[in-house]
Amino acid sequence: MAWIQKEVTLRARSRGFHLVTREVLAELPELRDISVGLLNIFIQHTSASLGINENADPDVRTDLEMGFSNIVPEDFPYVHTMEGPDDMPAHIKAAMIGSSLSIPITDGHLNLGTWQGIYLCEHRNHASGRHLVLTIQGQSR
Repeated sequence: MAWIQKEVTLRARSRGFHLVTREVLAELPELRDISVGLLNIFIQHTSASLGINENADPDVRTDLEMGFSNIVPEDFPYVHTMEGPDDMPAHIKAAMIGSSLSIPITDGHLNLGTWQGIYLCEHRNHASGRHLVLTIQGQSR
């Protein structure tokens, strides 16, 4: 059983839902040597999250941002406001979506559906690069 773990930093992005599948895969050339296993991706932040969703139509990313901004508005009377009006809504959105993903590995590839991609869900208006821990557990070929 092989274990591989890496810490990587994604470039800074503005608020929104961003496909990062290619960036994650670029950090994991070892993936091709795994016949069966799991990739766990963990984000080390409380105001951004990770998700899997539509990878083809960019309108989905726009609609996700609009939907979550409507569900968790900035003008709610939050108590935690020291870091700006987008901070507490970002924490709530991150708690709703989650901080980690587990994706099956089959024959050296992520076993995602045809239209699935890995999303960085950035909930702050202006954020720095986001830190990920990538962990592969699997059987080598």
